[in-house]
Amino acid sequence: MRIAATKSIEPGTKLAKAIYNENGQILIQEDVSLTQRMLKRLQKYNITYVNIKDSLTDDINITTPIPEKLRMEAYQTIKHSFSEFQSQDIGNSSFVFEKTSKQMADMVGNLMDELQQADQVVSILSDVFLTDNYVFSHSLNVTIYSLALATELGLPRSKMEEIGLGAMLHDVGKMFIPQEILQKQGSLSDMEFEIIKGHTDIGFEFLRNNHNIPLLAAHCAFQHHERLNGSGYPRGLTEKDIHPHAKLIGIADVFDAVTSNRVYRDALLPHEGLEVLYAGVGDLFDRELVEAFRRTIAVYPTGLMVELSDGRAGIVAKQNQQLCERPVIRILEEDGNAVSVPYEIDLAEHLNLMVTSCFATDLAKS
Repeated sequence: MRIAATKSIEPGTKLAKAIYNENGQILIQEDVSLTQRMLKRLQKYNITYVNIKDSLTDDINITTPIPEKLRMEAYQTIKHSFSEFQSQDIGNSSFVFEKTSKQMADMVGNLMDELQQADQVVSILSDVFLTDNYVFSHSLNVTIYSLALATELGLPRSKMEEIGLGAMLHDVGKMFIPQEILQKQGSLSDMEFEIIKGHTDIGFEFLRNNHNIPLLAAHCAFQHHERLNGSGYPRGLTEKDIHPHAKLIGIADVFDAVTSNRVYRDALLPHEGLEVLYAGVGDLFDRELVEAFRRTIAVYPTGLMVELSDGRAGIVAKQNQQLCERPVIRILEEDGNAVSVPYEIDLAEHLNLMVTSCFATDLAKS
């Protein structure tokens, strides 16, 4: 199977992995031939990439470290918890907070266990299920990325639990921002942007008044938009005053934001999202954390089409765990012509070659 952009798929192409909604219900079965109507519906729901069948890549297996069932359960936990928080009076909701915070902490533990057992780099590009709220799906993705980064750093489990819960709750303040501003398709006015920036203060005040949630989670919500050079918000803190957990979550937050499809722009591919982070190293983001983050994700996800520095092109066939930016490539084209027999080349063993471009269209269309 391979990854293809929904905007480039021709009707009649067969789906390689089923597409679910957030309740675990199958919306489009595996092996179904996609129609123009289906493709437009996927694009409407901001699904940028799907896995499709291809005779040249049928044996390529695209896997993810978080099983689909657990991912959906985690999404539902966040959705339910955030909705409960939003509907309760803070002063009279200790029971609700105790129950929901425990559910979230338990889910963080489940995600952490899967990531540590999976022993593979993280790729959310091929995790396809339709969700009804960006805040919920973003909170889940940031949690997964943050836990993967914490694992790479070798942090103790107690610290990982703190980071996971802080990541899951980092955007809870957005539940109290008007939806018409959060979902606005056009440019935000200065006033609207200030309102959105206020989610950090709102989240902090909301969480610090809940004694069932660690105060550190409140600080993660408060500081995840702070930057090393003081250019962030809400307080313009500099490197020494930003909590290490907030620095870590801030990197995961930016990466998921730029690699997710939004109503106002298309998603970047993972290597492009990494370029955004590297462009901010030193001024905005900690170099050690960005370097560690690079080692945790599939820079070039399995199933993605790439072009090499010598002009050959093909599909990412599998990952090299310790060299995420140098995967195994199945060569399908040489000098713009299809090869008679596809073959694989391991970039970890051919250091003179590098990936020069990525695309999610047919090779002939690239």
